[in-house]
Amino acid sequence: MKRNIIAIAIILTIFGCNNANKNNESAEAKELMIATDTAAPLTEPKIIKTADMRFRVKNVQNTKEQLSQTIKAQGGTVAEFSIESVIQETQKIKQSVDSLKEITSYRTEGYLVAKVPSEKLDEFTNTVAKMAVFVDNQSLKLDDQSLIYLGNRMKSNNRVEAVNQMNKIAGKKSSNVETSLNLKDDYVDKKVQNLSIDNRVRYSNITLKFYQDNTIKTILVANDDIYDYKPAFGNRLWMGIINGWTIFKELIIGLANIWALILLGIGIFLLIRYFIRKDKVKIADATRSLVNNQS
Repeated sequence: MKRNIIAIAIILTIFGCNNANKNNESAEAKELMIATDTAAPLTEPKIIKTADMRFRVKNVQNTKEQLSQTIKAQGGTVAEFSIESVIQETQKIKQSVDSLKEITSYRTEGYLVAKVPSEKLDEFTNTVAKMAVFVDNQSLKLDDQSLIYLGNRMKSNNRVEAVNQMNKIAGKKSSNVETSLNLKDDYVDKKVQNLSIDNRVRYSNITLKFYQDNTIKTILVANDDIYDYKPAFGNRLWMGIINGWTIFKELIIGLANIWALILLGIGIFLLIRYFIRKDKVKIADATRSLVNNQS
């Protein structure tokens, strides 16, 4: 009797676990079905707008501040910006012995990327054009993502239906679990892609490049030419005479230290000279006697 009761309890437990798993799987599929937008048709096209402008302004820094205020007032955001000064030419003019006047010609350029509400894009570009001295170029690009958006939605629906079908099949094979997870991941990817498209449709990207006329900047800087710091010609000449006298005295002292060698050298020179003259006299005498004999 006890054995029968234990067997019945085990069967009821297994049956309850299976029902719970099926209920969990059904709830999971139900959540995916609720999350997807199957019944919502495309009421409006998914058009992504991007714009570019290049223009000249009076002052790059002031224009950047005005652009930031305008973007914020229209509900947009600044995604990226930079300001760069490009040196065109630099010259240094001597002002004094230790200072130079540095004259620099440079060009200031600004770069800004903004996201503005798509419905206010035309109004924003008109406002920017009023800030410019003149506009070099301006462009607008429309990218229709409606078919891609619809395709992502239909693929998401197919994945929800596939997960629902798999959950109805009894069994806990690892391959089924892995396939179900892959389908859910694909569903999430398509959903995120559509959310990205929605965001890009609501907010348009606009790239602004602006610059101002070349600016001249003059500043005093230290003279880095070492030659200019040398003494005047008269001072250098006098210092040269003093240095020459010092070198001459050192030379006399050096010769005094080697007087013995000098005397020895003189003695050797005189001795060699003596023998050379003696040889010349002998040769001359021999030549005379030979001539006398012949005559």
